[in-house]
Amino acid sequence: MTQNFYDKVAKKFGRYHTGARYVKEFTDGDPEEVFKQKLIEVSGKEKQALDMGSADGRFTLSMARYFKRIVAIDSSEGMLASARNLQKEKHSTNVSFEKEDAFKTSYSDGSFDVIHGRRGPTPYSEIHRLLKPDGFFIEIGIGEQDTRSLMETFGRGQGYGEWDNPRLPRAKKQVEDLGFNIVYADEFFYHEYYASYDDLDLFLQGVPIFEDFDSEKDKVNLQKYVKENTTDRGIRLKRHRTVVLVRKK
Repeated sequence: MTQNFYDKVAKKFGRYHTGARYVKEFTDGDPEEVFKQKLIEVSGKEKQALDMGSADGRFTLSMARYFKRIVAIDSSEGMLASARNLQKEKHSTNVSFEKEDAFKTSYSDGSFDVIHGRRGPTPYSEIHRLLKPDGFFIEIGIGEQDTRSLMETFGRGQGYGEWDNPRLPRAKKQVEDLGFNIVYADEFFYHEYYASYDDLDLFLQGVPIFEDFDSEKDKVNLQKYVKENTTDRGIRLKRHRTVVLVRKK
């Protein structure tokens, strides 16, 4: 279902961004910036990287200058088409966007120096196979508490009901069991504030929190959430992210 969801988003918006207006408020740092800086730290002009789940390619192309080459994979034809169009605009020549199943790629063992993923699939066994010895994998993942109050209002959602199964300890155990050394692991809690009901509605159309989100059918749920979470800064949405950097022995 997820592949079809991203194809739908790409067709509707032409990218993985809806244009919804919101601001972020951090208490212990911006996880996206932490992820980006950690990735740059392990980059190199002589290194080959794999972006595991590149979506519309926006982030991939922003990282291209730090690597010799990036192979960027996704399962959505719509997102890959958007990424290739953006690549033409950016005149980037060292990125290859390819359709692959992240859990069973066609690449040889030890093909990459660095693998990175942003809120996408994390098949750790396949990642371990694809990395060279001493290679790095870094991910930013969605924590189990992400948008919890929103999902509780709707009674469904991605990861619904998994509040007592923390993501970070699970991820750390999985990578350690495979023989990775953990270089960095932390989690971040922060808020987003949406400018209006319509902005939050627009945001939900473009993310898989509810893959079946429907502006009309979910109107009552969304109205209830907005009523309970409107502040002087906007409509509050609680977010939760994890960042993990590991090295293959």
